[in-house]
Amino acid sequence: MLAEGAFQLPAPTHRAQEQPGQSAYAALTIGMIHWRPSTEPECRMGKPRHTLKTLRAIALEHAGVARPDLASMARELGQVVHQDASALATRFSRLRRHGADLERWMLTQRSKPPVSVMVMAWPPNYCTPVHDHAGLWGLELTLVGALEVQSWSRDPASGDLRALGRDWLGPADGTWFEGDQNHVHRCRNLSGHDMALTLHVYGGELSRYHTYEQVAPTAGWTSRVQQGALAGHLRF
Repeated sequence: MLAEGAFQLPAPTHRAQEQPGQSAYAALTIGMIHWRPSTEPECRMGKPRHTLKTLRAIALEHAGVARPDLASMARELGQVVHQDASALATRFSRLRRHGADLERWMLTQRSKPPVSVMVMAWPPNYCTPVHDHAGLWGLELTLVGALEVQSWSRDPASGDLRALGRDWLGPADGTWFEGDQNHVHRCRNLSGHDMALTLHVYGGELSRYHTYEQVAPTAGWTSRVQQGALAGHLRF
């Protein structure tokens, strides 16, 4: 999906392990793609609107089957973001000046095959509750800023959560999950000063989901049904 003549990006690294002296940000777990900082001159793909349309087209193309190749989708989306981060920051400057709560903006959605593509705006230090995705597959990729993603696996019989690990996502970094009712995670904007922006692609409309809470370290986890409210629709 790269424009003709675009420079070749550095190869993404997979399943990187934290090494002595390495920052926590660079220690990534399974189900991620992380782009190394490029030493090449910046390559712009065009106007911000063109970049956003390219991201939408990639997501819709890969989501044309029931079980898309999420690793390939993340790689192509990450290439675009890696090359044109400044254009995306310009395009979403209005979202970055919004209020103190998480906002979900619909970019596009389709019913057959089902897919929804959203941009989320994260206030400084914002942290979501532990939540699921109603059994949908999903891919989440950072556009601007940096996020921490902590994941668990939920035991369907007992409701207990087993920690799986943490991911640190910078611009163009992505993490994904297959359609699993028992996959849950929590996301946090790592900046105490700046908004973060992320792109989310789900295998359907995430209108209802569950959040999970543990009132004490030895207590069980309780769940509540939540409604996925939208702040609005993004226009090109």
